[in-house]
Amino acid sequence: MPQIPPTPRASRPGRGAERSTPFHRVVTASLIGTTIEWYDFFLYGSAAALVFNHVFFPESEPLIGTLLAFTTYAVGFVARPLGGLVFGHYGDRIGRKRLLVISLLMMGGATFAIGLLPTHAAVGVAAPLLLTLLRVVQGFALGGEWGGAVLLVSEHGSPRHRGFWAAWPQAGVPCGNLLATAVLAVLAVAMSDSAFLAWGWRIPFLLSGVLVLIGLWIRLAVSESKVFQEAAARSETEGATERAPILGVLVHHWREVLVAMGVRMAENISYYVITAFILVYATQEAGMPNGQVLNAVLVASAVHLVTIPAWGALSDAWGRRPVIAIGAAGVAAWGFAFFPLIDIGTFGSVTLAATVGLVLHGAMYGPQAAFFSELFGTRVRYSGASIGYQLASIAAGGVAPLIATALLAAYGSSLPIAVYVAAAGVLTLVAVFASRETRGSDLAAVGEPRPASAG
Repeated sequence: MPQIPPTPRASRPGRGAERSTPFHRVVTASLIGTTIEWYDFFLYGSAAALVFNHVFFPESEPLIGTLLAFTTYAVGFVARPLGGLVFGHYGDRIGRKRLLVISLLMMGGATFAIGLLPTHAAVGVAAPLLLTLLRVVQGFALGGEWGGAVLLVSEHGSPRHRGFWAAWPQAGVPCGNLLATAVLAVLAVAMSDSAFLAWGWRIPFLLSGVLVLIGLWIRLAVSESKVFQEAAARSETEGATERAPILGVLVHHWREVLVAMGVRMAENISYYVITAFILVYATQEAGMPNGQVLNAVLVASAVHLVTIPAWGALSDAWGRRPVIAIGAAGVAAWGFAFFPLIDIGTFGSVTLAATVGLVLHGAMYGPQAAFFSELFGTRVRYSGASIGYQLASIAAGGVAPLIATALLAAYGSSLPIAVYVAAAGVLTLVAVFASRETRGSDLAAVGEPRPASAG
């Protein structure tokens, strides 16, 4: 296992520089904060599959109600690029830390408010409208969260083991999903279906308020990265501050943005098919109880959590591109086994389908934080990484459950969904082969990162 690198000491930090935080605290703060934000985001996805079609769209047929619930779910993904633009702009200008605190407060506040929403039976059409508005706030906040969390770790750490350590904020995704699924699974066992639909579904949303206070306390204790402080000091001295980082990204780094978007396609689509759409398919098509499906996702997410840093470490040894390619090819093929396994209708078969799918997904997601950080220079890194990451979320994860549900409703078969996932895998492979290898890049470079050995 890679050793925790010592926190570097700045020889002459720029104006406003903070005292360096021990590296393990930086990793822990990023992981915990990201876990909380993804708990909030995934909780909505699970509730959309299990509850919101009854609570906010009760007059629709079951499958149509699910489609409407997943439409509000997709709205959050549409808001993510806007959040990436705004948070990226200010994150490149005033630092990563402040924006991470703001994103956590926005996400937690929106999630807590969802737990207080009146239902369709109480206020009619105003209920789904308010739900959609809060989902937009969630998406906006999450759009700014990812870039800041992974950059804080990437810029604090050393190039040699960047893939491993930057993968830990990525592990916040399965941690958040694990936490959300665990809470829902406990409630499913502890109360009847009628009680859960009446009021029990609100509990995990209200719990977010406590989690946000914990995450806020941890994040406020973390310092800004030395790489950003030194780049900001140089820019101020040279009078070369990037006043509109988004323009710098679009003019000088548009190829890198396209690569990032392509790399995201298979990763994002496969993930939401495996973790969100599975709740629809297994319960409505295979006739499995909600609790069994949630427990299967729970087991798969636990394995996923372990494999993400492992794949990140492999990318330090083999390179980012080969590891991501393994994952893309794997999920493209696994889709054709995924649904037949669920059709068997046993806990073991569903757990196997989800677990193998998420292990293969981890091969794409583990190296992603380091890979995207190494694609862009310090002055535009937050903007570039966030834009590439979040723009893909609209065409990929945001509509994946919606498209999968629509394909199932139109064809009555899972085969078109497997083809959909496979096509995304091919697109990601094209992006991987069109990109350059970035392992070992020097993030301290002001402009385009250079391999550390080149200096």
